[in-house]
Amino acid sequence: QVHLVESGGGSVPAGGSLRLSCAASGYTSCIYRTSWHRQAPGKERGFVANIDADGSTDYADFVEGRFSISQDNTKSTVYLQMNSLKAEDTAMYYCKRTCIITGLTWWGQGTQVTVSS
Repeated sequence: QVHLVESGGGSVPAGGSLRLSCAASGYTSCIYRTSWHRQAPGKERGFVANIDADGSTDYADFVEGRFSISQDNTKSTVYLQMNSLKAEDTAMYYCKRTCIITGLTWWGQGTQVTVSS
C-alpha cells in the first residue's frame, strides 16, 4: 500500500511561484510513474505532468515551460515547481502514483493552489 501526501499549495498573485511536494510512504515491489493532476471547481480532473522512475518527464500542453516536475534521489518525494502562475492555474492539485506493471493507482488528498489576477 502506498500513501501520498501533498503539500506546498497556497495563494499567490499572478506571476508568482509555488513548489508542490508529494511525499510517498509505504512500499510495494513496483516501478512507479508519479503524476500531478488538477481539478478546478466545476471542471474535470486533468493531467499536468508526470515523471517516471528513470526520470523521464511529460507535460500537458498548457504548462508551456512554466512548470517542472522532479523527484529526490530516493524517489519518495516528487516536486512540481510552478512559475509564472496564471489565474487559470487555480485548482486543487493532486498527486498520483501508478505501478507500471500492475496498473494499481494511488491518489493523495490534494493541495489547493489559488492564483489571484
